[in-house]
Amino acid sequence: MIRLSILASLLCGVSLLAACDNMAKQPRDKTWTPASVGPDRKVWPPQPAPNTVAREDRPQPAPALTPTLLARGKERYEIYCTPCHGYLGDGDGMIVRRGFPRPPSFHSEALRNTPTRHFYEVATNGWGAMYSYADRVTSDDRWAIAAYIRALQASQNTAATELPEAVRGTLR
Repeated sequence: MIRLSILASLLCGVSLLAACDNMAKQPRDKTWTPASVGPDRKVWPPQPAPNTVAREDRPQPAPALTPTLLARGKERYEIYCTPCHGYLGDGDGMIVRRGFPRPPSFHSEALRNTPTRHFYEVATNGWGAMYSYADRVTSDDRWAIAAYIRALQASQNTAATELPEAVRGTLR
């Protein structure tokens, strides 16, 4: 019985060695050829493809505050920010409820007094446990998100007496 297992092992080893020899000597196709032309330099530096963010994204100045900007900021905020920061910006997003570290509330005194550019910079470079979104969110959209964060802060921290009479009448 032992001789049979030794013979089987030896036969298996010889088969493997023979197979490797065949693989090393088999014909192959060398398809690589040097490029005959260089890259197209008509547009330099190259422009990013549509719906992508350029690697060398340069900071943009803050845009004018418009309803369109706030609507875009709300849309982008709900996509990128609510998992951690929550819909109201209080730091109680879905992944926080599942054990991820809680981000600061946008309604804290410190963040209400910080410049709007701070929110843009944090989205660009990251901060603490938050990683950079510069490769996912365009510069214009980061500004729109920063503007929407300001709108969230105003919506949660404005006294009813400071609202216009028409708006106060709709409150419960």
